[in-house]
Amino acid sequence: MSHSALLSRAPFGRILTAMVTPFDENGKVDYGLAADLASYLVDQGSDGIVVCGTTGESPTLTWQEQKKMLETVRNSLGSKAKVLAGTGSNSTSEAIEATKEAANLGADGALVVVPYYNKPPQEGLEIHFRSIANAAPELPLMLYNIPGRTGCSISPSIVSKLMDCSNVVSFKAASGTTDEVTQLRNYCGSDLAIYSGDDALILPMLAVGAVGVVSVASHIVGLHLKKMIESFFEGKYDQSLYFHETLQPLFKSLFATTNPIPVKAALQLIGWSVGPPRSPLVSLNSEMKEELLKTLSSMRLI
Repeated sequence: MSHSALLSRAPFGRILTAMVTPFDENGKVDYGLAADLASYLVDQGSDGIVVCGTTGESPTLTWQEQKKMLETVRNSLGSKAKVLAGTGSNSTSEAIEATKEAANLGADGALVVVPYYNKPPQEGLEIHFRSIANAAPELPLMLYNIPGRTGCSISPSIVSKLMDCSNVVSFKAASGTTDEVTQLRNYCGSDLAIYSGDDALILPMLAVGAVGVVSVASHIVGLHLKKMIESFFEGKYDQSLYFHETLQPLFKSLFATTNPIPVKAALQLIGWSVGPPRSPLVSLNSEMKEELLKTLSSMRLI
């Protein structure tokens, strides 16, 4: 398959940054800084921005804050990059309303996570996602499987059933295994664009058919990730492997504790005053921060 054909299979581009939500000194969302950060990330290689996902602390943002974050980033970027909104919920009706709202506000897509905590059976997951897809049929959807956070996992066979919804176009695979990509491709073929949900697994997932990544590390090393992915699709596998191996210490540091605690600390260290996470998350402890600083310094990122 040609490089151009491969590109056509990545509906949102190769690198999507799951953007943090900046807070000011009073704990309020800093929308001006969010606009600046989104533009910076695009300049650093991101093809798209995901607002109000896990990294954006969606559990502690109000719906009004989420709406304004989407409006802010959409207006800031214009046509420079894709903008996806995290619209998932463990309530189907809430997810439907959020997805419809994202469509009305001009999002290019919606990231819709598997329902968390209430652990629906597979039949319930099919109804949940089908209801969301049918409620906003013109808005492309990225289904999001992250069982480590949700306590629930959607099966590839159910995903294949959902492929009759024309707007189910992509999937964020964050189960921590490449086998998920293989199983999804076996069931859904190449019509489903699979994105790695794990920075450390980008290269292995590309090797088994993923088309890109929804990244946290791209806040810090967006251009490095861009080179790694481009090298892979250009057949320069040694160069791609070099970036994969070189970036592993940073990936490890950025997930040393719950995301987005470390990446917010890393952004602070490189000059972005994005504030601490909202409670019940806390700032990175001093020992981990020192290790993160060493990693950033050794990689000449600060």
